[in-house]
This record gives sequence, structure tokens and C-alpha cells, in this order.
Amino acid sequence: MKRLILSLLLSLTSLPLPADVAVLVHGYLGSAYSWQHSGVNAALTSHGWQPAGIITPRGLLPAPVGSAANKFYTVELPSMGPVGLQADMLRSMLGLVAQQHPDEPIILVGHSAGGVIARMALVQGGMDAPKALITIASPHLGTVRAVEALDETDDPFPISTIKEFFAGELYDVVRDSWAVLLDLVPERPGNLLFWLNRQPHPSIRYVSIVRTGPVGMGDELVPAFSQDMNNIQALNGRSETRLFSVSHALQPLDGQVLVELLAEL
Repeated sequence: MKRLILSLLLSLTSLPLPADVAVLVHGYLGSAYSWQHSGVNAALTSHGWQPAGIITPRGLLPAPVGSAANKFYTVELPSMGPVGLQADMLRSMLGLVAQQHPDEPIILVGHSAGGVIARMALVQGGMDAPKALITIASPHLGTVRAVEALDETDDPFPISTIKEFFAGELYDVVRDSWAVLLDLVPERPGNLLFWLNRQPHPSIRYVSIVRTGPVGMGDELVPAFSQDMNNIQALNGRSETRLFSVSHALQPLDGQVLVELLAEL
């Protein structure tokens, strides 16, 4: 009898642990390759995470098959489009990931606006809740930089033509980004963030990676309080935080932090 119990215990301990799947969501003017260029992908792969492919609106571009148990995908979204549209597309992409990995928990990671888009997808529902949401420098309560960008490109003719001549392509890019910029202005009654931040959120693990900047107030684009999901009315007190005095852009440090967080989840 003792031998039978011992053999059962040994068989249970030898069962493989369920693997995790991370989905990385880029921010405004980013792309699926932002994670590669910043060094985040390299940090993940060096710690046993296998890149599984890029998911675009047209489908999956698979990466070469590897032997690692844990895998991660990057997504390609139209970053100048409205948050709601991008969130709808992300939900479809997450459905594709769930089909590829039906028994493996999904962890969502979003940088900058990508964190807001990922959270919007969670609130919209229609899919199994992921294991966790990790956001990096995301403007959950909005940013005045969006207001400034809108103001700088809200010009009548011929002022718009003059500004376009001197500012060049950047002026056109910002002007073509009005849809997403309107969604990222500071929350106030009637706008998207005010609505989103008061919707029920799934009971999962939330982690806010906050850029404090040199004086603790935030980075060059998003104030620190806006990056902390604890300041979202619907999530007050439910998010863990990690503070780093670095700039807004993705960087190798984010890869190191993600490796540690993913190991804890």
C-alpha cells in the first residue's frame, strides 16, 4: 500500500507544469517589432521563452518551432486607430492564441497605449480572462500630451499648410492620429477613459510598471499617477507596482523586469 501511494505521488510530481503564453501589445506609433528592437525579446528568449510568432489583422505569422515550454507572441495593431477598434482586433487575436494553446494561461503585456488597449479588450469580454495584465508606462488616466498634440494640429487653412511644410511628416502623422489621441486625453465625464475606468474588470493579477522619471513625477509623456492602475476607480488597490526612473520608450530593462514578473506568475 505504501509503495502504491509513493508511486502515485511520484507520478503527480513528474507531471509537466502548464506552460504560459505571453502576448505583447505595442503602443502608439509602435509595431510588433518594437519588442525586438528594444531588446525585450532577447531578454525573454535568453530566459527560456520561445517566440511563437507575430499576429497581424490578417492572421498568424508563425516563428520556427522551438522546444521551450513558455511562448510569447507579438501583435501588430493599427496604432493610430481608436482604442476601441484596436481592442476589438486584439480580442480576435487573443482568440487565435487561445485556439493555438487551449490549455495554457495567457498573460497580456502592454506598453504605453497598448496597456490601455489590452485593458479595454478585457473589459469588453467575449473571451476567457487571461492570467494577468502587465502594463508598462500606460496612460490609464490619460495624458496632457495627447491634448497638446491635438491642439498643435487643430489648424485652419492656410496655417495647417504652413505647419505641415515646416514640421513635415510628423505633422501629418499626428493629424492622422486624432482618433487614438482623443481616446488618451485625461479622463473626464463623457470620454472613453472615464467610461473604461469605471467598468468591472476581471479578477486577475494586475501589475503596473511605472516610469517615475528623474523627480518621481513620471516620464516625458505620461505622469506616474496615470501609469499606476491602482488609481483606476474600478481597480483601486488591486494592482502591484514596480517603479523605475527611466524614459518612456521600451528598453532592455523592461525585458529583465518581465522575466522576473513572468517567473512569479
